[in-house]
Amino acid sequence: MQATRGQILDALSEGPRTGPALADELDITRAAVWKHIEALRDAGFEVTGGSAGYELEAIPAYGAPAIEFGLEAPYEIEYHNSVGSTNQRARELATEGAENVVVVADEQTGGRGRLEREWASPSGGIWLSLLLRPTLPTTHAPLVTMAAAVATAEAVGSAGVEPTIKWPNDVLVDGKKVSGILTEMEGEADSISWLVVGIGINANVDADALPEDRATSLQALCGEVERRAVVQTLLESMADLLDDRDKILPEWRARSGTLGRRVSVDTPDGPVVGEAVDIESPGALLVDTENGRRRVTVGDCEHLRPE
Repeated sequence: MQATRGQILDALSEGPRTGPALADELDITRAAVWKHIEALRDAGFEVTGGSAGYELEAIPAYGAPAIEFGLEAPYEIEYHNSVGSTNQRARELATEGAENVVVVADEQTGGRGRLEREWASPSGGIWLSLLLRPTLPTTHAPLVTMAAAVATAEAVGSAGVEPTIKWPNDVLVDGKKVSGILTEMEGEADSISWLVVGIGINANVDADALPEDRATSLQALCGEVERRAVVQTLLESMADLLDDRDKILPEWRARSGTLGRRVSVDTPDGPVVGEAVDIESPGALLVDTENGRRRVTVGDCEHLRPE
């Protein structure tokens, strides 16, 4: 959001302000105040004018200005009503040198998940991709994905449900998938050039429209949610975790639905079957099998019934 408009919104959130008062506070002309107020109205903010001055009556339900308003995280929002893929758009921004940008869309027409699986992304969901340039070696990129899983679980939980994380980064509620994460990056062995974390949450989506039998939506679980608030919780949690990376794995463990369970992980070297006992930096799953402990860094994890 343009900085001066953000300052005007901050001022109006505290109460009515006259045009002259805003001009004095922000050291701009009264004409500039009026132009910024009109721009905010065009963006969907309901700003009225009366004897007490300008008043902020309502904010847009969704979109870039709505998400940025009150967001306590250092991210710029780029919003699309419809886009092929938020990850693809974020990669384009990466080639232009951008960073700390979140591409958000009401719907995706070409969304995909892990292993090139199609990801249904209809209108009403939360589809976003976060473009970062973390100071990490490429081998530590999974740590960012783990942080995204924790942040997504916290955001999903803010809607009033109790999510768990299935290794490495699926978010489940009552055993059904409500969110998935796909991370892409470019870099050299010792450093990441850019990293894109794509996150999809089945928010205000009819569960019957989802292609997977074991998928669900927040709408089906608890009714329609305020997507703006969910996205803000996710981004603020993500920023907090990346500022203090030592918290990522403990927070992941606390939300895990995989640890302590019998699992089968489909890896490039074949299935690994046993009890998931822990995770290890930067995100490897430790599995106790009949033949000893295995360290799994990549694979498709399935929760099994206890023997």
